[in-house]
Amino acid sequence: MIGAVVDVLVAGAGPAGWAVAAACAREGLHTLLVDPAPARHWTATYALWRDELPSLPAAAIAAAPATTVAFGRTGHVLGREYLVLDNTRLRHWLTDERVEVRQGKLDSTVQGGHGSTAVLDGGSRVAAAVVIDASGSRPHRGPRAEQTAYGVTLSTAEAAEVAPAADASTAVFMDWRDSATFLYSIPLGHDRVLVEETSLARKPGLPLDHLADRLRARLARAGVTEPRRRERVRIALDTPPPVRGSALGFGAAGGFVHPATGYSIATSLALAPAVAAALADGLPGGPGRALRAARHAVWPASALAVHQLRRKGLHALRSMPADALPAFFDLFFALPDDLQRAYTSGRTDIAGTTSAMANLFRTAPWRLRARLAL
Repeated sequence: MIGAVVDVLVAGAGPAGWAVAAACAREGLHTLLVDPAPARHWTATYALWRDELPSLPAAAIAAAPATTVAFGRTGHVLGREYLVLDNTRLRHWLTDERVEVRQGKLDSTVQGGHGSTAVLDGGSRVAAAVVIDASGSRPHRGPRAEQTAYGVTLSTAEAAEVAPAADASTAVFMDWRDSATFLYSIPLGHDRVLVEETSLARKPGLPLDHLADRLRARLARAGVTEPRRRERVRIALDTPPPVRGSALGFGAAGGFVHPATGYSIATSLALAPAVAAALADGLPGGPGRALRAARHAVWPASALAVHQLRRKGLHALRSMPADALPAFFDLFFALPDDLQRAYTSGRTDIAGTTSAMANLFRTAPWRLRARLAL
């Protein structure tokens, strides 16, 4: 049986799903949000650069460290402000009461001449003009290039013993000085600091047990007992942009994950209003037109070109021996702030991305140049 027609069905009640569902509701679109556990807590730790989302309300920020540093072989003070999000308040900011919420899982989407039919688990069907898949990374045959991490939440005093550069006002974006993997340490507010052992990009990803062992060794050397609050991270980095299909991919399901950094939340939050506006403008001309307009809002030619350049960056990172990575990041963090910003956050900035990559190549020693040219 097919239920009532909705303008937009969004699958996935994470930050990406709620961001685009709420934006659609604000445009006056009848929006249905479907998720197997729509009220579940968001357990991941989300962070972004302030310049990526200037509209972010202060209430959604758990911590705004005064200083952000990175270490290759030497230290670098980064010229951008790094923010850690408060998941409860972020969810409150994104939630819109006009969005209809239903428990269920999207199994498949069948596109027709007058829209789509979303098939949910259990066989129920919902007719929707447009379906948006924001349910996370899709299954994939074979190994993926992945970023993996294992983290624990410590008190500020404990974190200072494990990561000497860490304190309540400093974010350690990455620290390669003591391992073939790097340490990531960020304040969470309320005398809490997240410390993670992180593998940047491997195919397949470095096993979490391996990272946990490395972090436990750090804790043991500092005389710190492993706490119960743990975080496990596995992010697929090589997801191609889904530029076809009966549903619009959004968030991790839409290929938003930066291939070389693993970040995506700022992109999801920033693009949601543009997608909603494209759907609202396009729907009077039919569902097909609306879907094409929304897809173009997400993946204009410039974004596709930058994504390909970033995938080349991922390939270069994966090709480097572990002992070359600290030197590489010393070069990257020595770039001007605008070039760092272009490569990490300039999703449609072809000129800035190519300039950052060209500057890295020019300043790299010959050993690294050979890897960057692959």
